[in-house]
Amino acid sequence: MIKNYFSLILLLLAVKGTSQSNYTVASIPFQYFSGTLPQLTTQDDMCSGLITLPFSFDFYGTAYNQVVISTNGYIDFRSTSANSFSPWTLNLTIPNANFPVKNAILGCYHDMNNSDAQGTINYGMYGTAPYRKFVVNFYNNSQYSCNAAAKSSFQMILHETSNFIDVLVLNKQLCSAWNYGNAVIGLINMTGTSGIAAPGRNTGAWTATNEGWRFSRPGYLNVYSFVKCDANNDGIENFNLQVVQNDLSPNAPSAITLYATQSDAQTQSNPISNLMYTNTSNPQTIYASGNGVIKQVLLRAIDCAIDNDNDTVSTDLEDVNGDTNLANDDTDADGIPNYLDNDDDGDFILTNLEYVFNKSASSALDTDNDTIPNYLDNDDDGDGVLTYLEDYNDDGDPSNDDTNSNGTPDYLESAVALSLQGNSLNNVINLFPNPTSDVLNIENNSDEVISNVSVYSVSGALIKEAKSTDTIKSISVSDLQTGIYFVKLQINDEVKNYKFVKK
Repeated sequence: MIKNYFSLILLLLAVKGTSQSNYTVASIPFQYFSGTLPQLTTQDDMCSGLITLPFSFDFYGTAYNQVVISTNGYIDFRSTSANSFSPWTLNLTIPNANFPVKNAILGCYHDMNNSDAQGTINYGMYGTAPYRKFVVNFYNNSQYSCNAAAKSSFQMILHETSNFIDVLVLNKQLCSAWNYGNAVIGLINMTGTSGIAAPGRNTGAWTATNEGWRFSRPGYLNVYSFVKCDANNDGIENFNLQVVQNDLSPNAPSAITLYATQSDAQTQSNPISNLMYTNTSNPQTIYASGNGVIKQVLLRAIDCAIDNDNDTVSTDLEDVNGDTNLANDDTDADGIPNYLDNDDDGDFILTNLEYVFNKSASSALDTDNDTIPNYLDNDDDGDGVLTYLEDYNDDGDPSNDDTNSNGTPDYLESAVALSLQGNSLNNVINLFPNPTSDVLNIENNSDEVISNVSVYSVSGALIKEAKSTDTIKSISVSDLQTGIYFVKLQINDEVKNYKFVKK
């Protein structure tokens, strides 16, 4: 999904409750999955039989391989619910120990009755390991009592490896005459004592169109993935294991030793000596040992002729850092590698809308000429205002904001942000070279003093900071990993935002 999916914006939008078992929920851009999936029969108020997941999925700390799908709009992880009655009475908000459904993903839980078969419920898997997705799709299902006068279409998506949960609502209408129109989008644990709802979507009467929510937990990426393009599609490739060492221990790569088996890693015997390693199966798991930790390393060769995220960018071009590993390129730090992410910069503009070419060149469009193409740049016009913040009409779509009515969206026109915010200093302060590998110089042609320089990752984490009573002219970035960073300059009582690329 698009995301921020989670750059700085998602950190700002993340909503935490008091009883969530560290789940958070964030708004994500809407992109509905369409495809051919197996169909379920749709009796009123019923749960399906046990459905085997294509991968193990962690939910509230427990790994599950089977689920049950309710015709009332939720995924249930309790095997005892299979082929049983699905509660329809809904009047409690979550979390609540007396909530009628437990241990479930409440995609859009409300009383539906699709026994008229006007709509469909189907499910299936798409994508490639270790980033497959299990999709449950409710389309055009009638709501009980209102029938064809009120219908619901939505999806629940379970992500392999990251254990993300996405809920996408195409259209949820309101049947206020039945059960007060109550519906809920959220998660609830086995006892009902922990739960989290999307903002404005806890139990109550509401409607929704073209909205998306992501539920996630930190710290659940326990496997290092090395995904490489398969040159001849035979499943066999040469993997440069120095890439693994560099990623797992950037400051001391040699501290990481690779082993073919877990037992070898545990006994530290028979290390892999040739770091240009040829896999013997696809996928194949080897093991990395270092700093007192043993970590699984999943090697996988994929057909790069397939556009896995349907974003129109060729899969081989999504290796942004050029180290041959597609799985460690995550421009917006949302936990989804670029080759599986249809919003690579997390700016709420889909990649396929940004990956366009200049008329006079064969390169991807770069509106602000900062060497970062728009589809990887979350400030496309270089005005210091992130693209998602240029959604001035607050409808979740920056592409339809044209404040001065000149036909150019505000997020592509720096003058709009300048005129709205009076950022006159942007014209007299310059950061160079950009991209840089060692030092970022700050050219200050104003009479003001730059007293503080802060460097942030795209996920909003403070990486380093420099303070001085005199104006700061440069800051070392040689210790940073390659990627995109934000710079905040403190100038008297004003804060200016910039970005640069560490190469």
